[in-house]
Amino acid sequence: MKNKMIYLSIAFALVTFTSCKKDAQSSGTDSAKTEEYKGKEIGSEFDAEIDKLVAQMTLEEKIGMLHGNSMFTSGGVKRLGIPELKMADGPLGVREEISRDNWAPAGLTNDFATYYPAGGGLAATWNADMAYTFGNSVGQELRARDKDMLLSPAINIVRTPLGGRTYEYMSEDPFLNKKIAVPLIVGLQDNDVMACVKHYAANNQETNRDFVDVQIDERTLREIYLPAFEASIKDAHAYSVMGAYNKFRGEYLCENDYMLNKILRDEWGFKGVVVSDWAAVHSTVKSLKNGLDIEMGTPKPFNEFFLADKLIAAAKNKEISETEIDIHVKRILRTLFQVKAMGSQSKDRVKGSIATEAHYQDAYKIATEAIVLLKNDNNALPLKLDGVKSIAVIGNNATKKNALGGFGAGVKTKREVTPLEGLKNRLPKSIKINYAEGYLERYDEKNKGNLGNITSNGPVTIDQLDSAKLQEAIEAAKNSDVAIIFAGSNRDYETEASDRRTLKLPFGQEELIQKVLAVNPRTIVVMIAGAPFDIDAVSKKTSALVWSWFNGSEGGNALADVLLGKINPSGKLPWTMPKNIMDSPAHATKSFPGGKTVNYAEGILVGYRWFDTKNIAPLYPFGFGLSYTTFDLDNAKTDKTSYEPTETITVTVDVKNTGKVDGKEVVQLYTSKTDSKVTRAAKELKGFKKVLVKAGSSNTVTIQLPVKELAYYDVATKKWTVEPGKYTLKLGNSSRDIKKEISVTIK
Repeated sequence: MKNKMIYLSIAFALVTFTSCKKDAQSSGTDSAKTEEYKGKEIGSEFDAEIDKLVAQMTLEEKIGMLHGNSMFTSGGVKRLGIPELKMADGPLGVREEISRDNWAPAGLTNDFATYYPAGGGLAATWNADMAYTFGNSVGQELRARDKDMLLSPAINIVRTPLGGRTYEYMSEDPFLNKKIAVPLIVGLQDNDVMACVKHYAANNQETNRDFVDVQIDERTLREIYLPAFEASIKDAHAYSVMGAYNKFRGEYLCENDYMLNKILRDEWGFKGVVVSDWAAVHSTVKSLKNGLDIEMGTPKPFNEFFLADKLIAAAKNKEISETEIDIHVKRILRTLFQVKAMGSQSKDRVKGSIATEAHYQDAYKIATEAIVLLKNDNNALPLKLDGVKSIAVIGNNATKKNALGGFGAGVKTKREVTPLEGLKNRLPKSIKINYAEGYLERYDEKNKGNLGNITSNGPVTIDQLDSAKLQEAIEAAKNSDVAIIFAGSNRDYETEASDRRTLKLPFGQEELIQKVLAVNPRTIVVMIAGAPFDIDAVSKKTSALVWSWFNGSEGGNALADVLLGKINPSGKLPWTMPKNIMDSPAHATKSFPGGKTVNYAEGILVGYRWFDTKNIAPLYPFGFGLSYTTFDLDNAKTDKTSYEPTETITVTVDVKNTGKVDGKEVVQLYTSKTDSKVTRAAKELKGFKKVLVKAGSSNTVTIQLPVKELAYYDVATKKWTVEPGKYTLKLGNSSRDIKKEISVTIK
């Protein structure tokens, strides 16, 4: 969403998803439990009532429903009992109320909400139940605020590590994206609200996002950039979709007939509403005919929108028929009836609850499963407190809050536990904490205004350390038994509306880390960030490295519980961490950010597909994450050796916990076909399951792999095609750590 002010303040392999409503107080589930999720489709039971309403409406009343009449509502018809459609931003939780006609906060006292982990953190859980918990919990908060639509989830593919919204998007992998997106949407819509799935589509950079013309070949579009959107429509039955800012093959996406009509509605059967991103509309008649339903935005008076006075004039001039206008009005009414926003059923609508202890605990559960242990030499973690009298806590990120910040939607919350607060909450009172800020978050003021200027490549940081702050950090580390550095990024630096310039850690942090390590070898480094950074040198020097996220209201408590061993980390990276930005495909092919046009030259080889196919070593691979225990995979087998294209392959494998503590492991199933007649990646994720295994015990994991998931998109026939022959199924715990292989034949 485009703001006018800057806030500086699965699974579950291939399962068919069935809705199961969960109690508000116990929406978290054991991640070892398999759930199936299926959304409820928009029905036709209200069509007769809708036809009656439309017959009574004037042209002006109809058109009033097709555009914003405030910052976050589109018009209703009060005399007919049709309410405004009330929206709220929501990637991190329900955004605070803002004024009706500008971006200033409304100043309410009842719009505090729970701050939930960002999309990258949710994807790092590799747990569909956590995704349902997220959606269900946020859905309850949305209803408590009397909203109809959440502008979330954001499910665009992470194409470049520098993307300003990488923290918010989920993954570089289409399969992981869809297996997290579907249960999230189902959980949300179980609460009588609409998910607005965004940003459809090919919206993978902030640089030039208002006008860049994205060129993607058809096979790449279908195999990489559309699967999560398709699953959101076909499996989760999302009630709404947001059209993106950019162009695709020469046409803006909010007036793109191919994407909005031919694919979304005709192929996928979408029955909901298409809402524009804010100020992403460029025409009147063309937008409506090519599939847009509601225009939102802010730079001008609401009656001057393309789908406001201009549309009234176009209808009166016979440039567009009233019958065409009726189609869009009926879509909006259907979704309003679907979520019980009107009619006799409104009395049965979910009431919701907000900022409750139960919701904070939902955020905590997600946060604990999101944290990734990247390095742990000599079992430096969990921290052993015997004989420890003092701990140095170093870094601006130990106290930085991220619920608000940057150029985009945040959350006004009463609870955001910082890492320092989390340690104070969890450490024995006998242990002294020596805090030092270490580095200052500073920007070059001449360039700081670029934050939000989407033609820039991100804010310019001041990377020189303050000598007094540095000395204070060194003294704290010297005079403490253990040091913990909280480094990384924040939501003022990683932000919507600009991409980062570099993978380098900002604010001089690398120098700070090296100097602290030099005086206290018992130093643990914790990165708090939403996207990859160049941490190669840091990784080599430190004995323990932990990756956390913009991790919600309970993020500090979750982090402390991992560091102290109350929680065994089970997060896995949802994207590849490169050693060098030029190793990443969009950069290696010199096809980011482009100019007026960007061509996705890497094709289907996005993320780990590129690294694994080209044999480029990443710093940390896709799917990687350590544990405080160790696991073995054994006895991997399939139920048969050959399959018909319509069948499902059942894969089983025993997961043994060979260590001394209980832990959760994510079994990842990749597939490959070396003799394919088409170009394929070396391996592709096609299933996964997270399982809790007690120390010394073994659990059998079953992953269902429908043969149709092995298909490639045949451009010539415009069909998904399963190539017959031999396939290798690879089981492991990252894309680079394959433990077992099984061959099967597809007839």
